[in-house]
Amino acid sequence: MESTLRRRLMEGAIDPPRIGEVRPALDGLFPPVVLVDAEAKPVGPVTLFLRELALSDMSSLTCRSYAFDLLRWFRFIWALDVAWERASSADVAVMVGWMKTARNPQRVMRSGAGRGAVNSRTGKTLLGPGYAPRTINHTLSVVSRFYEFHARYGTGAVINPVPAVAERRSVLAHRSPLEPAPTLRRARLRQRVPTAAPKAMPDALWGELFGVMSCDRDRALICMYVSSAARATELLGIDIDDVDWSRQLVHVVSKGSRLRQPVPVSPESLVFLAKYLAEAGTPSPGEPLWRTRRGEARPLTYWAMRRILQRANERLGTNWTLHDLRHTAATRLASDPAITLTEVRAILRHADINTTCIYTAVRVEGLFDKLQEHYTRRRQTTHFAPGYDADDVKVLFGG
Repeated sequence: MESTLRRRLMEGAIDPPRIGEVRPALDGLFPPVVLVDAEAKPVGPVTLFLRELALSDMSSLTCRSYAFDLLRWFRFIWALDVAWERASSADVAVMVGWMKTARNPQRVMRSGAGRGAVNSRTGKTLLGPGYAPRTINHTLSVVSRFYEFHARYGTGAVINPVPAVAERRSVLAHRSPLEPAPTLRRARLRQRVPTAAPKAMPDALWGELFGVMSCDRDRALICMYVSSAARATELLGIDIDDVDWSRQLVHVVSKGSRLRQPVPVSPESLVFLAKYLAEAGTPSPGEPLWRTRRGEARPLTYWAMRRILQRANERLGTNWTLHDLRHTAATRLASDPAITLTEVRAILRHADINTTCIYTAVRVEGLFDKLQEHYTRRRQTTHFAPGYDADDVKVLFGG
């Protein structure tokens, strides 16, 4: 019979003890972070796994993300008093159940907003109070990869506790990226993730967002986001030497390849950037371009920029994210007949052009003018040539 502790954890009635944490590594670069237990001792199996990730040229942010997923997993097996190498799929089910029912502490929900609710202004689905299906699946993938790593060295569980479908892995391992993605059943405990088209800002809502920006720094940033299609952290990481004023380019370090690559920006964004630098002062070479405005000047972080957008959302009643600015830029580029799809791919720096193609999908909200013309157009009246008997026409075509 299932224990009361397992049932209460699975149903989100209680939370696992918040013991352990992820800390920066102090004794080397490999790994960049470590997972420590309740006694502040590094968890050896996790350290070995993170070290291989770092040696395999994974970014430090990826290692950190994997470490937090494993911290969540270890908190559950510590709460269940199960050794990590003896964990089973039943223990994984407890974690998945908790993630489906417990509240995510990083979600700040408005009153009355629930899973599936839609923002009336943006048309975007509001995030529910729990963990998103993608987050659950990502955690399962990380835990599965952790046990696969130890299986190669003959340590860990005999059977990977995360359920998998052998057929799915074999098919996807040999699929060409040019072939359509096959439809395969999900493994047990994996969540259904709905496929949604990227959400772009209509011009009117973009104008409102720009209008509530309170300083030239923020105006320059969002103008650069929506004209360059750069990712949030990429643009925040540039310095003064990365700005090519004459060619209207900025150089960013791409998320995937980690190469320094040029991206175009609009003249308007450079105008606001010049105003911002005239007010705040031009940083020295090598120093961050975007800095805080209050107190001692510090680099503007992703979380600070996200908070700027959150305050704007609160004023406008919207729920835009920083990545929506990239979607907006990509949609505008893809809908411009003067720019080819391969050129859009180059600007977005996509490895696969199929990823770029998702921005060519027709969206109903973008057809407002055409639909209004369709609805107000007078329906054509059918006329028949003289000489036909009206009764005969009525019999043939109805009336």
